[in-house]
Amino acid sequence: MANLKVTAEDEKRVKALGFLRNKGTDNFSGRIITVNGKITAAQNKCLSEAAELYGNGNITFTSRLTIEVQGIPYDKIEDFRAYIAKEGLVTGGTGSKVRPIVCCKGTTCQYGLIDTFGLSEKIHEEFYNGYADVKLPHKFKIGIGGCPNNCIKPDLNDLGIIGQNIPNYDEDLCMGCKKCSVEEACPIGAAYSEDGVLKIDTESCNNCGRCIGKCHFDAIEDGQTGYKVAIGGMWGKRVNRGIPLNKIFTSEEEVMSVVEKAILLYREQGKTGERFAQTIERLGFDNVEAQLLSDDILSRKQEILEAQLHLTGGATC
Repeated sequence: MANLKVTAEDEKRVKALGFLRNKGTDNFSGRIITVNGKITAAQNKCLSEAAELYGNGNITFTSRLTIEVQGIPYDKIEDFRAYIAKEGLVTGGTGSKVRPIVCCKGTTCQYGLIDTFGLSEKIHEEFYNGYADVKLPHKFKIGIGGCPNNCIKPDLNDLGIIGQNIPNYDEDLCMGCKKCSVEEACPIGAAYSEDGVLKIDTESCNNCGRCIGKCHFDAIEDGQTGYKVAIGGMWGKRVNRGIPLNKIFTSEEEVMSVVEKAILLYREQGKTGERFAQTIERLGFDNVEAQLLSDDILSRKQEILEAQLHLTGGATC
């Protein structure tokens, strides 16, 4: 093995800045935060130049839509950070706190129901940047999917948001067509004809919105945009699928509020080292949901943020 000069303390210090040691070397991969997986052509050019100037010329992509430039020597880390800052790029994304937000491409996709880029930017600014110094029991991951296709697997995040389009069905306008265009359009069989009338099984309907506008007699002319929120997802050594809250939110303001309440609850009531899924399991889903659907925890916001909590590490999963 090479004669390594970078100490464990050095390694810990730069990890907090988003630099992860390349195994067996004194070189590091710098993790660049893309906000939502979108960068400009100018930023892309800047990263390519930085990879050649300070790294080994290789750029990799993480599963959470960040970018890593490999092979940066320890003593070139600050030069690298200064170079990419010219295009507004920063490093980070590690630690027991809110992690970089992951989202799909939202309304640029034919199935996209919500503006995932816009929402993720708001959450990034408010809770990744705004809560950067807020220590949590463990990492807290947020994923945003633009529709129920769930391409980025929102419910495997600590908190997942899924775009919805809830059909407004007027049964009085149903003409009982022998061949129902709505039934044909429904990809999961939630729409069906019974006794000559269209029915929608609200239990199985995932609010994908594919049926909207398909009725020739305008029985489902429009729908309500919404946001399903699932909590307690986890993917790693332990796997847990998040459980949806029993409410579909209908505004970004409501979603931002429930995200904040979830983070505050986790900080206040989570034990150091446990993931949000374990906190929910210990407290009980119904208890956690009741707190997230009320505003009581917001009244303690400043107290929770100022509390001396989770000052030592110790992940249990």
